[in-house]
Formats: sequence, structure tokens, C-alpha cells
Amino acid sequence: MLGYDDKRDFFRMMVNTACELKLTDDESSRSLSAICKDLSATGMSFEVEESIEPGTMVQALLESSNSQIPSLNAKARVVRCTASSDSSYMVGVEIIEMS
Repeated sequence: MLGYDDKRDFFRMMVNTACELKLTDDESSRSLSAICKDLSATGMSFEVEESIEPGTMVQALLESSNSQIPSLNAKARVVRCTASSDSSYMVGVEIIEMS
């Protein structure tokens, strides 16, 4: 029987790199430092230090240190947020638009 990860439509690439998330919700607009854990054609996951409500829109910026590879700037929607330890959360997002 196939596990959940085996049923994905797109390959997930392990990234584990620092990035910046700009959050826009009903209350405010703010930035958070995050670690992008993985990336696919339709989504990403991040480790952050605070919970983010599902449905929140985020702008994710992953700077490239290689001149041959452009930085990634993606507009995305939070689809899940789970506590991974006492001080961090894993956030899954669905990519809406990339530039």
C-alpha cells in the first residue's frame, strides 16, 4: 500500500534554507524568519517560531546565493500549521503564484 508521501503529484525537494515570510491577515502585516524545509511545484513547508492560522496569505522569499539560480518569490496560502516542538511550528502552504 502506498503511503501519503508516495501519492503526491509532484516531487518534493528538500531545501532546508533560511527565508523570509511576509504575512497578511485580518489584523496586520508582518514579517517572520523561517526555515524552508521542502519545496514542490505546488507547495512548501516552513519551520517558524509562532503559529500561523490556516487561510493566512504569505509571501515567501528564498534568496539564491548562486548567480545562475534566481531567487524564489511566491505568494501562498497556509493550509496547515502544527506544533513540532515547544518553540517551533511546521507550516504547510499552497503556492498561488510564483515570480
